Amino acid sequence: MTLYAIGDERPRIHPDAYVHPEAVLIGKVRLGPGSSVWPGAVIRADNGPIVIGARTSIQDGAVIHTQAVLQTQIGDDCVIGHLVHLEGCIIEDAVLVGSGSVILEGVICRSGSLVGAGAVVAPGTEVPSGAMALGVPARIRPRTVTPDSVKINAEAYSQRHLPQHRDGSHEVTLAECLEH
Repeated sequence: MTLYAIGDERPRIHPDAYVHPEAVLIGKVRLGPGSSVWPGAVIRADNGPIVIGARTSIQDGAVIHTQAVLQTQIGDDCVIGHLVHLEGCIIEDAVLVGSGSVILEGVICRSGSLVGAGAVVAPGTEVPSGAMALGVPARIRPRTVTPDSVKINAEAYSQRHLPQHRDGSHEVTLAECLEH
């Protein structure tokens, strides 16, 4: 993994978290216990802190940034999908953010909500608990999600994928991969 300090501010990673060697964390990033950051993810806290709670998965290629006046916060038991872009927003606990979605400044995704794959959530939008945000621009569909349905996705990463990679993943050479 590539870790950068900005002045005295450096990433702080809980010992029970997993950060893939090809992820990048810059500045005042806080990563909670049981959380995971996967290949190609970039978490850049150069304008203020980015706080990520416990058992949250930041998947491949995600880009998480912050703004000087609007911090980025991600709660516990969240799944931030592949190629997601988060910018100056708040993601509360047990939120699923689908692959390729964009969540812009001032957005609040309440606990137990879901942002569909490819959605673009406009600045200042609130996605209520139990709602889905779908489309471009995202439209809110209330009372369509249960917190348990979101949490089960996070559990798959914290209970299965994280130990599998943290404890059993290792780099191999090309020669080891060639079939004979």
